[in-house]
Amino acid sequence: MEYWCLSVDDRGDLLPVEGAPLDLLARVRSIATDMRTFRPLTADMIQKSGLFSDRSEYIRRLREVTTLQAREEIRDAVSGKDAELLQMVRMLDQMDEVINLLSERLVEWYQVTNPAFSQKGKQGSVKRILPKILRSRSPPLRGMAKEMEGLMEARTALAAEVSRLAGRVIPNTSELVGGLVAARIMARAGGLEKLARMPGSSVQVIGAEAALFSHIRQGSPSPKHGIIFQHRRVHNAPREVRGRVARVLAAKLAIGARIDFFRGEPDPEFLASAQAMIDSMVGGSL
Repeated sequence: MEYWCLSVDDRGDLLPVEGAPLDLLARVRSIATDMRTFRPLTADMIQKSGLFSDRSEYIRRLREVTTLQAREEIRDAVSGKDAELLQMVRMLDQMDEVINLLSERLVEWYQVTNPAFSQKGKQGSVKRILPKILRSRSPPLRGMAKEMEGLMEARTALAAEVSRLAGRVIPNTSELVGGLVAARIMARAGGLEKLARMPGSSVQVIGAEAALFSHIRQGSPSPKHGIIFQHRRVHNAPREVRGRVARVLAAKLAIGARIDFFRGEPDPEFLASAQAMIDSMVGGSL
C-alpha cells in the first residue's frame, strides 16, 4: 500500500519515504489508489514510521504538500487556453442580467416623469426608448440613461471580443454555430475539457437543465434544445425537423469540441462534412 509519506510492503513492514515537499508531491501524483482495498494511515503507523516527532509535525508537513498541490492545480486551471474566454462569457451573461434589470427600472422611472408615455411604448425595446429618455426634463434620469447607453455599448464590444476569441480558442465549434453561441455552450458546460467529454445528447440540452429536471421528475415533455436553439440553423428550421437538426448539430459540436481540445486547430474536412449534413437536413425539409 502506498501513502504520501511511506509504503507498506506485503509483510506489513513500513518503508518511510524521505524528501522535500516537491518530491513528496511528485510521489502523490504517481500513486494510483484502489479504493476497494485502501486503508487509511493510522496514528500507530505514523508513529512507527519514525518520520515525525509528533502529530503536529505530521500535520505541518502534510499541509505543505497539499498546499503545493492546490497551488499547482489552481495555476493549471487559470492558465488553460479557455480560462479568459470563460470569464468573458460569464461577464457578458451578468451584464445582460444587469442591463435587463436596470432597463426595466429606467423605463418605469421615465413613465413616472412622463405620464403620457403609453403602456405600449413601455413594452418596446429599451434601445428604441432610450433616445426619448435622454431628452427627459429630469437631470438624474438623463444621467442614468447616459450610463445605461455606455453600459450597452460596453456589452456590445464585449460580445464582439467573445466571438473573436472563441474563433481562436474553439475554432471548430465556433465555425459550426458562431463564436458567441459556441462560447456560451462551452461556459455552461464548465470549460472546454468538460465539453469535449460530453456526448452529443448532453450538448443538445445544455442550458435547458430546468426543463430536463422537470421532465425527469414530473414527466413533462423532454427538451429538444437548450442554448443551441440560439443558432439560426435550429431556430429557423421547420418545427417538424427542429429536434433532429438540434440533435445532429449537437453531435457535431461534441466532435468539434474534442478536436478543439486535443488538437486546437480547425479541421476543414470535418467542418465541410458537418455543414453539408446539417444543410441537407434543413434544405430537404423546405
